[in-house]
Amino acid sequence: MLGLASILDTSAKEFSGEPAIVFGDKQFTYAQLNGAANQIANGLVQAGIQKGDRVALTCPNLPYFPMVYYGILKAGAVVVPLNVLFKTREVAYHLKDSGAKAYLCFQGTPELPMGEMGWAAYQDVDSCEHFWMMTIDPTAPSPIEGTATLGQLMNGQPPVCQSVATSSEDTAVILYTSGTTGQPKGAELSQANMFLNALFSRDLTQAKPQETQLVVLPLFHSFGQTVQMNAGLLAGHRLVLLPRFEAEAAWNLLKSQQVNIFCGVPTMYWALLNHAKPLMDGTEAPLPNLRLGVSGGASLPLEILKGFEEQFKVPIIEGYGLSETSPVATFNHLHRERKPGSIGTPIWGVEVKTVDLNDKEVANGEVGEIIIRGHNVMKGYYQREDATATALRNGWFHSGDLGRRDDDGYFYIVDRLKDMILRGGYNVYPREVEEVLLTHPAISLVAVIGVPHESHGEEIKACVVLNDGMEIPPDEIVEWSKQQMADYKYPRIVEIRDSLPMTATGKILKKELRK
Repeated sequence: MLGLASILDTSAKEFSGEPAIVFGDKQFTYAQLNGAANQIANGLVQAGIQKGDRVALTCPNLPYFPMVYYGILKAGAVVVPLNVLFKTREVAYHLKDSGAKAYLCFQGTPELPMGEMGWAAYQDVDSCEHFWMMTIDPTAPSPIEGTATLGQLMNGQPPVCQSVATSSEDTAVILYTSGTTGQPKGAELSQANMFLNALFSRDLTQAKPQETQLVVLPLFHSFGQTVQMNAGLLAGHRLVLLPRFEAEAAWNLLKSQQVNIFCGVPTMYWALLNHAKPLMDGTEAPLPNLRLGVSGGASLPLEILKGFEEQFKVPIIEGYGLSETSPVATFNHLHRERKPGSIGTPIWGVEVKTVDLNDKEVANGEVGEIIIRGHNVMKGYYQREDATATALRNGWFHSGDLGRRDDDGYFYIVDRLKDMILRGGYNVYPREVEEVLLTHPAISLVAVIGVPHESHGEEIKACVVLNDGMEIPPDEIVEWSKQQMADYKYPRIVEIRDSLPMTATGKILKKELRK
């Protein structure tokens, strides 16, 4: 039985007294984490939650998250993690769409009142029967009169339980996509999907018991959830939680907690590099305990990779995946040659191809859509037969990402299919243009998009963040670009910005820039 809940059950026996979760000055051993999850599971079952029921969860990177996540799984229910930045309308949509029977929501802060918005959304969804508030103080009453707390759910429940039996094909988690086209869709991931991806994520990083990870990736997202939380707990790791990424806070924890593995998206590596540069003399590794960086979620620009590795004296390994693939599909395996700029080769039991618009495989070196099949591919989109049929064709998941494969079988992301710019009949891949622009000494961060143009269809626009203390007119960047790229590729429009809009996971929001 490949039950996801068995990860915590097994590790609690093997690493009982070892630290599992660290948050600020609080620490929870594996036994304590498992005991809390068992109490939550018993409370949910007593409240009427049955095998297969969907239970929604809104919580930042706090000890509550793994406790509730595994509690839901132990009760035989399906976890539906929600983005902590959702407003009332968005929460209500996800509760309705997933058919959630219960909802556990963190209280939040005055700046981000998750609890208030969650409660308002819950009241608007008749099909959701239970609401529990996770309070900042675990022993405090709910700040909203009439609402029950997680503490009340756990009160009097024994710290032991027998997890509800599940099969490998039963749904464990429903992860909602970002909804870049139409309404968000829930990727239905099985127990086997999630368990195997955690198992391989553990092995891909050559994880050892009692190593320390800094967890800044949101746990509601597939990257942080599988590659860090599930894989880390399976490995017996010590997980240091940080609810919100800030370069200074992350840097301080990397040092003080003697972190061994850091997982992040490219913008996090960019921010850490910029923060740490003035603090280092370049003669020795500033973080001697850090042995590995893992990057995913978006393509890592080569200039950022090179800069980070030079300054931190630690390799960054890039992988690739999507929510629909649990998420890991490819990885730069540590026992093989590493090719900077590549997303590596498929993980065990997974096949990857690049195909044309007719789903015919293209030759090595040619650009095509990346398609995937294997144990990691979702069951489908929850109650979305048409969307599932479009994404899963002939047994292959169609990613919407453009890539190429070299003669050694390594894959490279070229761009998102939807981000490709068609200028005057030529295909322009924004990532290629961004890689060139990042070699300019004044440019720190850049996003390239297509904007409507009367005669060319689309024109190329670069939204640029400059390095601290640098000033350069946009027309000079345009002229420099003209010298570096083919005529149809270089941006004719450059906008200097203080920052770029990002998701909660640190991805650049190009759809916001297009607006």
